[in-house]
Amino acid sequence: MRAFEPIIVAFACEYCAYTAADMAGSLGMSYPPNVKIIRVPCTGKVDTLHLMRALQKGADGVLVAGCYLGDCHYKNGNLRAQQRVGYVSRLLDEIGIGGERVMMTFMSAGQGNVFAQVANEFTEKIRNLGPNPVKLGAGKAAA
Repeated sequence: MRAFEPIIVAFACEYCAYTAADMAGSLGMSYPPNVKIIRVPCTGKVDTLHLMRALQKGADGVLVAGCYLGDCHYKNGNLRAQQRVGYVSRLLDEIGIGGERVMMTFMSAGQGNVFAQVANEFTEKIRNLGPNPVKLGAGKAAA
């Protein structure tokens, strides 16, 4: 039997986290290929619906990566994103999916090493949690 490899969706702000991810790749820093990066103008544009839809569509974990608090190019977009991630985390706990499947992180554009480290650690955390229960339920319904 093949080991479980989680699918991670990472919403990355184009000014900091996306640039950090690009730098990580350019410098040969490895992070799992199952981390699917979606570039957004600002993490403040990531709505709760986007987080929930990613899980509904089969992601095992969702990472939101933005600029450091106080350094957002759109003033407080990353603060709004942090609040939304917190809300979704609590909601996922309430419905039994597990709030630890969503995470917010902060970094600067020059921190490719931080992006690689966070991507690796979050993937390992989700691997230990196992598959998204929503996916398992959908598979049972189709059987």
